[in-house]
Amino acid sequence: MAASPAVEPFPVDRYLARIARANPAPLAGHVARVVGLVVESEGPHASVGEVCEVRLSDGGSIPMEVVGFRDGRLLSVPLADMAGICPGDRLIASGAARSIGIGEQLLGRVIDGLGRPIDGLGPVETTSEGALQPPAINPMDREPVTRPLSTGVRAIDALLTCGRGQRIGVFGGSGVGKSTLLGMIARGTEADVVVLALVGERGREVRSFLEQDLGPEGLAKSVVVVSTSDSPALARLRAAYAATSIAEGFRDAGRNVLLMMDSVTRFAMAQREVGLAAGEPPTAKGYPPSVFGLLPGLLERAGSIRGAGSITAFYNVLVEGDDHNEPISDAVRGILDGHIVLSRELAGRNHYPAIDVLASISRTMPPGTTAEHRAKAGQTREWMTLLRDSEDLISVGAYVPGTQPRLDAAIQRRDAIRELLCQPADMLGSLSDAVDVLDAL
Repeated sequence: MAASPAVEPFPVDRYLARIARANPAPLAGHVARVVGLVVESEGPHASVGEVCEVRLSDGGSIPMEVVGFRDGRLLSVPLADMAGICPGDRLIASGAARSIGIGEQLLGRVIDGLGRPIDGLGPVETTSEGALQPPAINPMDREPVTRPLSTGVRAIDALLTCGRGQRIGVFGGSGVGKSTLLGMIARGTEADVVVLALVGERGREVRSFLEQDLGPEGLAKSVVVVSTSDSPALARLRAAYAATSIAEGFRDAGRNVLLMMDSVTRFAMAQREVGLAAGEPPTAKGYPPSVFGLLPGLLERAGSIRGAGSITAFYNVLVEGDDHNEPISDAVRGILDGHIVLSRELAGRNHYPAIDVLASISRTMPPGTTAEHRAKAGQTREWMTLLRDSEDLISVGAYVPGTQPRLDAAIQRRDAIRELLCQPADMLGSLSDAVDVLDAL
């Protein structure tokens, strides 16, 4: 009689281990009350930064994000319009951290902060996900900034040369040409990929920027993340984080990325709304402490990484009341590797781009340029300083030529300096072109 086949023992231990690891806390709670931007709920068990959703009585849902806890209640902020939320609506935890789709499929597309396409070109099927707030980069893994990056803007390439992996701020009040300058850089850069974040931008200007400032040639190698000023505060925050995560995905794939954000100030304003709604105390100009904690965490993510590509970042900073020492401008300036100041006075003279070279600096220019280039740039800045300090004497005819030989040399080159600094938005060049113009001085 044949022996019966051996029966494998039931894997009880495996299932007991799964039961031991299971989280018995409830994954659903209910809305207790809504105060301003914050939804307070009894449960579920969720961590800060976790994505949840409110199930409405009419069958719809609203995505939420956990921002804190108070008196045993969960505090969440909506990522969409919160109209329709009622007491008792279920709040479901997803158990997942915040992430965004990344990959080559995003090139040429316009998406919102949640990764959803808004350009009418159909869905975007990305192949991988990137964390919105990954762990901080080990400073020993960063590569030094030694290679220059052409921006296509003569004033920057010649006198404020930027390097691959540099982080630089563009500071200016409203209406002085910050967005136009970013569009010029996006079209004229030699970077492989451009990632552009429009955070809190006016809805009317989004399409105008894409069609006029960026243009079809700029959009073809770009990913644009948009969250307009009428979006919820958390959606504006996510747009900034999403754009940075997308740029990191291209950098990790070995690409040289240009990340541009317009603007960091509106990112800070969005966090101010969330922080104050969650109960944080206001500090400098009403900004809660979390704003000044999030800024370095966001801005430090750009740069060059050993064994990977680079992220060169330009961050627009909207200077409130033209006060360059207001809290956000001061904090951002201390974090970045340089700043480009746009002057309202120069813009009023039809001097575009309205870059105040004497008030601007690129901290990584020395290692990325030759000694000859730096000497000529320094001499040009000296001539510009002499012309600025003697402008009143020259304009009223009180200066006698020959009195100061250095000033005479500056006056002889005044028109050539203006030609170097002024540039139509549709006439872009290379770094070598800018150096040639500098040599001609």
